[in-house]
Amino acid sequence: MNETPALRLRRAVRRIEASTRDRVVTGRGPEDADDVVGTFATDGALGFDPFPFLRALHEAGSGAVVVGQVAGIMHGSAELTGDLDLLWDGTRAQADALRAALTATGCADLPDLNRPQAAYQVVGAGGDLCTPDLPWGGMDVASCLVRAVSARDPAGFNVLYADLDDLILMRRSIGRPKDHRRADELEALRL
Repeated sequence: MNETPALRLRRAVRRIEASTRDRVVTGRGPEDADDVVGTFATDGALGFDPFPFLRALHEAGSGAVVVGQVAGIMHGSAELTGDLDLLWDGTRAQADALRAALTATGCADLPDLNRPQAAYQVVGAGGDLCTPDLPWGGMDVASCLVRAVSARDPAGFNVLYADLDDLILMRRSIGRPKDHRRADELEALRL
């Protein structure tokens, strides 16, 4: 039986929890992640559970699209993460939906959504909220919003995440060692 993208992510969240159970807090946040291991080696992985925020995004009518390693996991990547990065269109209506979802999931300090990239923290997850205005290594990511894939979570909500080809191109465009490695892994999953 094939595992659905949402179930892949749920299994990965359980693996993250098991892998970090005995890890002590180091004070290293997602901004301290290196270009090889990524946020899994930071405190962001401790207690990582993106599902309450993903549900809140759905309930708020957000069109934000999961990108980064969480999207990779949904496509079948085995590498773990400690953050949830989202791409959104930067419009006022979507900013309102994001604020509603952030507030509903315990965001104590709402980010400035007038910037092309804004860090956020909610209960269970943190990461970056990015718009197409953020430079993506020369890639035009606006079309990724239109081509996003929708996955149904067993708890009854949908999760939008980047299409596999778009995610691979994003990885190649950003170009850090972890991005190339993860793009190679995603390309191998197609075979």
